[in-house]
Amino acid sequence: MPTSSSALYFSDLFNVPEEKLEEYGALNISLVVDLPLFIDPFLLFQSKKARYQQLHAAMISYLRYLRDAASNALQSKARLRHLYCFPEITQNWLGFSLDSNRGRGLGMDFATALAENLDGIFETFGEERVTRGTHLEKLCLIKEGVGRDMISDFTTNLIKAYLCEYTQEFAQANLDKTLVTKFSVAREHFDYELGCWSPRTYILPKFGSDFVLLTPRDILTKDDTWINKTDFVREFHDIPTAIPDAQLRDRVDAYFQSVLPPSPTAKEATRAVQRTAFKFPQLIDYYILLKENQGPQAERQSIEKVKASATLFIQQARDFVRVLASETYFYREPMDSTEAAREKVLFLKDVIENKGGHRLFYSKGQPIKREEDLQILYRLVWHGTRFDVSREVNDGRGPADFKISRGRAIKHWSK
Repeated sequence: MPTSSSALYFSDLFNVPEEKLEEYGALNISLVVDLPLFIDPFLLFQSKKARYQQLHAAMISYLRYLRDAASNALQSKARLRHLYCFPEITQNWLGFSLDSNRGRGLGMDFATALAENLDGIFETFGEERVTRGTHLEKLCLIKEGVGRDMISDFTTNLIKAYLCEYTQEFAQANLDKTLVTKFSVAREHFDYELGCWSPRTYILPKFGSDFVLLTPRDILTKDDTWINKTDFVREFHDIPTAIPDAQLRDRVDAYFQSVLPPSPTAKEATRAVQRTAFKFPQLIDYYILLKENQGPQAERQSIEKVKASATLFIQQARDFVRVLASETYFYREPMDSTEAAREKVLFLKDVIENKGGHRLFYSKGQPIKREEDLQILYRLVWHGTRFDVSREVNDGRGPADFKISRGRAIKHWSK
């Protein structure tokens, strides 16, 4: 098999047995495209590991600092940008980008929404009396502008120092010295006395001109955080049962019925839930209490989701690539990309229909339904060729799933 086609994952590129990563607890990330996993802050809170609990506590301490600074920060764009805006951490190769590992980061829209939340309905953030702890996910439950991907990015930024330490320890113990180098990592720790973020130097795996960060599998999940807006709306009718104050329960129900239209649509029902939560913010804490009480279920689900993702995007994708490389000419380079695309589609068709390749498109015995997952697999399979593969282009001929090209003049569109 050509070296380029097989070098899909961290273990391949850094010449380390996959078993070493497994023993260490780290995910064997792809360095071709982001895998659709992310850090769920609830798993830090729920964990019995003291280090994870310390990380969660440190995150909440920073959010309390942001709460106290929110009013002034909203008056200063420079202050708002420094305290509330964070770049995308591309070096962990996780998240929601389908073309590479480049995302949007947390810009001024996120910063403003977060500051307004902390200065408004969540001004008592960090002083909860109903729940066992404080959770940053509550900031995205009812107000727009702070979503799942932003919570993930925010969490990753706030525990970046730990990820650097975690990766450095593995690298120094397992990687050849020629594969690591010193990097100054920006915004690594926050100085509360000076009120600013500062860098710190680490010895980390080098990939191109950048570094790579490993992530422990036991803080990862897929699809959504355990505490999320969808569940808050769906489970809204169960929340009042957790409220011990009968009078408050009656007031909540009366208000909800008053803002709920007759025969409501799904959007109208969601809007009624949001309006009720604005009126009675304590409902959010009671919802979070329900989720805290189901904490072990969150851990079990995340383990299953990460295992299924690793099987699909690592094991099955790698097996598929091996068949393509050993039994076809898929990774042989023709003269132009139109010819390449046509020939490679026939190779793919043959492997899928006649050589067991159809298994790539099944997860836990069920066919893959998410288009995003199929696109990630497609990029993994095309890696190792000299062609650029980009997704969902539209040049006036109608939308296509992928554009395959080599140079400006040679292009092919693939469905």
